[in-house]
Amino acid sequence: MKKKIYLDNSATTPVDKIVVKEMQKYWSVDFANPSSIHSIGVKAKIALQKAKKEIADFVGGHDREIIVTSGGTEANNLAIFGIVKILDLCVCKNKNLEARLPSKGHFITTEIEHSSILECFKELERQGHKVDYLKVDENGLVNPKDLREVIKPETVLLSIGYANGEIGVIQPIKEIAKEIRHKRKEFHGDRFGNPYFHTDASQAGQYLNMNVLELGVDMMTLDAQKMYGPKGIGALFVADNVDIKPIIFGGGQERGMRSGTENIPLIVGFAKALEIATKLKDKEFKRLAKIRDRFFDEVKKIIPNVVINGDLEARLPSNINISIPGEDGEMLVFRLDEAGIICSSASACASGSGESEVVRKITEKTGVNEDKVASRAKSTLRFSLGRDTKIGDVKFLVNKLKEIVLKRGI
Repeated sequence: MKKKIYLDNSATTPVDKIVVKEMQKYWSVDFANPSSIHSIGVKAKIALQKAKKEIADFVGGHDREIIVTSGGTEANNLAIFGIVKILDLCVCKNKNLEARLPSKGHFITTEIEHSSILECFKELERQGHKVDYLKVDENGLVNPKDLREVIKPETVLLSIGYANGEIGVIQPIKEIAKEIRHKRKEFHGDRFGNPYFHTDASQAGQYLNMNVLELGVDMMTLDAQKMYGPKGIGALFVADNVDIKPIIFGGGQERGMRSGTENIPLIVGFAKALEIATKLKDKEFKRLAKIRDRFFDEVKKIIPNVVINGDLEARLPSNINISIPGEDGEMLVFRLDEAGIICSSASACASGSGESEVVRKITEKTGVNEDKVASRAKSTLRFSLGRDTKIGDVKFLVNKLKEIVLKRGI
């Protein structure tokens, strides 16, 4: 069989062999329900508590602030809809909540978020809530100062992704948090309370600072499958000062915030994946950034009209996102697959339109006409590097792109 070069790590990563080994005994040896009071159940409970502490340590929080979920999508849903319930139940540590928050609230996100964020806010709009979608510039970045005009006294929540899964852009989370704190003080004379700040950090954990106190976020989403952990497990950090309500009901696990028997093998694997990511973070950031930049230099030589999507500086080291005018991104994915290179044309959770919505949004900011916007969005390729990526893989990729594209006379 032809060797496959996997360059779709933003969609999902393979599970690290050390993680698999760590999970093994919890499938068939210490497999009991952690809510059981017998000896095997106690072992499972101890494993759960240890893993949650390790997850909390990863973000600089306390284990009581970690809610384990089935993945990033559920964590995002819990952050958004869990906060919405304070409007109905009037549960908040601020006094005079009813005077501050009407029954229909105001929410803020960006126009380039993952579908598990955007679809939540679309649902809120259907329920009668007001949502503002922040514009990004042509490099995909939010201007924190724009929040000064958008945040209102009745704003309940802002959700802004830490690093974009398609174009790899890293948002200025600290600066955004600072603007939010200023508005809290202006409106309420308090650094706590609404508006709350949630960030989806699913793509950020391997490479960026994840300390929630330093970043200034109230809630943060993590997803194990983006970090060489197992699929089907994630977490939501919720700061002590934030009141949210559950969206799943049952036996009251996770302090009542997420009912259902905890999946101990996956949770243990998640914690081990975070431990490994912490050890490799600095080394992998530098290594992959060099490979990424080498690709950008080489591809511009062979395809002069190639467009690099997203900011070149505020960017994940693993992310390569380009558009080749005149090409069809999805067809290129198939051609590259035949050559042994696995990549994508957009997020794996995209709508299936054949276009990258994120690339469409940033291209619209350049002022070009609709035909050029559509062409750039449709001709997008995303290569997301990983721990197995070598410089030789990128050289092979560049040669294959040259072979495929130049054969078509582009």
